[in-house]
This record gives sequence, structure tokens and C-alpha cells, in this order.
Amino acid sequence: MTIAAQCARAGRKVLVVESGLELENPEHSALNEVENIGELQSEAQIRKRIEFHSPQAKFWSNGTQPFGVRCRAFGGSTHAWAGKSAPFDPMDFKARPWVPNSGWPVNREQMDTYLLRAMEVLNLSPREPPNRFDEGGLHSFYWQFARSRVDRLDIMRFGREFTAQRPDNVHVLLNATVTRVGLSADGSRFSHLDVTSMEGKYVRIEARLCAMAASGIENARLLLASNDVHSNGIGNHQDVVGRYLMDHPGARIGRIATDQMAVLTKLFGFFGVHHKGRAHMFMHGLALTPEIQEREQLLNAAIYFATERAPDDPWDALKRLLVWRDTNLWRDLRSVAAGSGLVIRGIGMKILSDDRTPKVFKDLVINTAISLSPNLVADEFQRQGLPHKLTGLRIEAICEQIPNPDSRISLSSRKDRFGVPLAKIDWRINDAERRTLLRIAELSRAALPSAGLPAPLLENWAVERRPQDIVIIDMAHTLGTTRMSADAKTGVVDRNCQVHGVHNLYLAGGSVLPTSGHANPTLMILAFAIRLADHLNSQLGRG
Repeated sequence: MTIAAQCARAGRKVLVVESGLELENPEHSALNEVENIGELQSEAQIRKRIEFHSPQAKFWSNGTQPFGVRCRAFGGSTHAWAGKSAPFDPMDFKARPWVPNSGWPVNREQMDTYLLRAMEVLNLSPREPPNRFDEGGLHSFYWQFARSRVDRLDIMRFGREFTAQRPDNVHVLLNATVTRVGLSADGSRFSHLDVTSMEGKYVRIEARLCAMAASGIENARLLLASNDVHSNGIGNHQDVVGRYLMDHPGARIGRIATDQMAVLTKLFGFFGVHHKGRAHMFMHGLALTPEIQEREQLLNAAIYFATERAPDDPWDALKRLLVWRDTNLWRDLRSVAAGSGLVIRGIGMKILSDDRTPKVFKDLVINTAISLSPNLVADEFQRQGLPHKLTGLRIEAICEQIPNPDSRISLSSRKDRFGVPLAKIDWRINDAERRTLLRIAELSRAALPSAGLPAPLLENWAVERRPQDIVIIDMAHTLGTTRMSADAKTGVVDRNCQVHGVHNLYLAGGSVLPTSGHANPTLMILAFAIRLADHLNSQLGRG
């Protein structure tokens, strides 16, 4: 959508082709099915995936998507994301001797202008709070939350935002699943897309240029499945398409007890920053410094602090009472009564979310609240306007991955309803990731007390130094399957995101990133999308 908007503003005629409808539904969501033969198959991993992903993704199930989280509707995965955004570090772009297959054909400095433009698209502030922690190999790292311009109490949902300001020369085709990417007879040019609807209506779309932005899984799947001209699939002369599959391994490393959480919540909570008359919300965490990464040959990684909900939470109790799904009526009545202040606060948030409440009033209240109490506002966003009783802080870690060619997407023998082979997932978690997660746990246990803060209670695997027992899940950040490289032998697209050897076919999204960093990738993805749009406009300008 960002590419479409940028090209349309330059006078180009653009068609956006979307597999789903404006909102998710079970029928289209079933097309997200994948076959998994790699990680994420233990009972502990499955249980944690369901706990982590289910609350955010309405039609997601571990059975259909045993790897990844995709939302097949206009706006894609922003139907389920948390809005969390951050730039990659300069070190992420460099070739590091201790990280095999690292190094990008562009550097971070060349991306700075595009990052600023991407921040504007995401309604983010280029300013961030100052460094508040630098101790024992860890330093401050900030994530920012992309707030909606349409709904003041929500994060940015791209479908709704795009529809509200769609340029006249952009057309959107919904319920249009691409089943094949067509090439010219000699395979050197993009020719057309074969598209079908759920009802079986078939169309062929021809265009001068095509930018595929179908997700880290689907970009690779479509290239591999479009094998009528090149038997190995498009862009796959060197057997690279689908390889170097990465995500961000996520794991819980410990927790902070309830009686010690106040000071850490204040320091590692949320901060409001004013920019252009609006209050922007940041979350403070800790990341490995470049020096310790190089000295100990670690991957890039960070930790953040997440609140734990109490079992006698008043809002949960009230919801059970209202729908008569109650196993302990008196317990829940007591919980509601004891938490009446929280319930009243929640009712206030519901008033703010009502469409009849004037937008001017909403802006005034929300911007003031972010300035005065960003932690409170963040909790409202995360809990969808319903405040909850909290009992402690979890410490979660998120880690970069080594780009491993054996970690890959290939085609399954099973097919979807349109006859396209499912994606077969073989995600590999390497020893380097486990070692990095163990070290960041140990460093946090030492660094926090050194700074006069409470020491975390680490998970047993960290205390006993058993990295093989870490319960790791994917964070739904699928990356790397059509990676960018100056050499066609090691990548699928060049520095301009053009498929090697196919003059007018381009790829966009997390699949083109050569390494993963630890930061949530949306901001970086949009920076490259804007850079690609500039390149497409330049190419079209030359005729």
C-alpha cells in the first residue's frame, strides 16, 4: 500500500491486488495454511505460541499456521500487529565475521532518509527519549507505537488508513488470489498475474511493472510455484528462493516480583514524546551493545518488560458474569467489587472509543494522558481499552538469527483449493541464537543490580545454563526468503529489490532483508518500500 501511494502521487496508475476482503474471514484465512517440518513442534512451544499469538490474531490457529502469523485481508498483518516499530541498528547492515552470510548491499546511512519518510507514514516521531541505561553490556533501546490517524484509540491498521486517503489513480481488487506469476517466453520479463476469486472467477492482469509484497512466506511460495518458464521457479537459478528463512526467536528469560516492579515499570515502561503537536509513545527496553556483540561474538538481541495479569482480574470476572460463563459466581462478584476503580476507568475508555465522542476532545484527552501517564495509556492500548489488575513483570527476550541456507521454505505435495502447493516450512533455530538468549539473561541479572535496580528471577534454564531447554517461539516476523544481494548466487533480488534476471519484477517486504536484527521489522520494511517506489517512479519516468 505504501508503494502504491508513493507511485500514485507521482502520477502512476496503480492496481493493488488483495487475496482477501476488507476484513478477515475464515474462508480466506484458510489459504494461510502451511506445512511445518522444522521447529515449533514441542508441546511447550505450541502452548506458548497459542498464548502469545491467539489474543492478537482473530482467525489465526496453530493448526493452520504452525509457523508465522498472516492475516489475509486488506491491510495484511496490521489487522493483528501491536504497532511496535523501531529502526535496525547500523551494525545490522555490516558484514560481521562471527555472523555467517551477514552484510547488506546497502548501509544504514543510505537508508536514513527513507527511514524518516517511513516514520511519517507510520505516524511516528523521529525524536526519542534519551539514553537512560548503559551498564554491563546493555544499553537503552526504544520501540515506538504506530498510532492510527483514523481511530484515536487504536494503532495503525493499514487497510483502514489507506481507504481513508486513497489516491484517485489507485484501484483495489479484493478477493483476488494470485495463483501464478507469468513471465515472457524467454523468462527475462514479468508478463502477467493469474488471479482467481473464491467463487472461481479467473482473470489475467497485465502490467508494465509488478511489485510483489505478499509476505515473507508467500513471496517465496509464488516464485517457486510459478515454474512454467523456469522449472525451478522464478529467480531461482541458484536455488536461493525460500532459503535463509529467519524470524525473531522469542523467549521468556525471567520475571520481577510484584513488590519490586514499581521502580522497573517507571524506568522500563512507556514514555511520551511530543512532536509536531502530538504525543508519541515509546517503550523502553535494553539491547546488547555493539561492543559486547563483537567481543563475545553474540547476535543482536534485546529484552523488554511485559505486565502479568492477575487471576482475580476484575474485567475478566465482569466479562464472565455478563455472559453467564462462571464457575465461581461469588469469587467473581468479589473481584468486580474490589476492582471497581479499574472498571470505572475502563468505562471511561469506552466513552473515548465511541464514534459520537468529538475527535477534538479525544485528541486533547489522549495526548494529555500520554504526556502525564504513558504507562497507563500503553496498558489501555494493549488491553483494548480495558484496564487490568497486574501482578508482576515478565522479562521477554527477542533475538537476531543467523541467516542459515538450510532454514527454508519449499513447496509441499499438498495443495490449496486453487491447486497451488502449500508452503513447506523448515525453520531452524541455531546454537548461536540459544547462546545469545542465555547471555542476555545473564547480563540482565548482573547489570540491573549494578545499576541499583531489583535483580530479576531468571528461568531455570538460565540459572542452570541449559540453553537447549529454552522454550523459543517465532514472533511472526518472517524474513529473508528472497534476500537482497549484489550477487545472484547468494540472493534473489538486487539492491533495488529487482529479481535477478527479470527486468520488471520487484519484491517488497521482510523477505528481502538479508539479516534480521532484533527490532520489529515494519519500519525497516516501509523504508525499503519507499526506496523501491522512488526507483519505480524513476524507471517509469525514463519510459
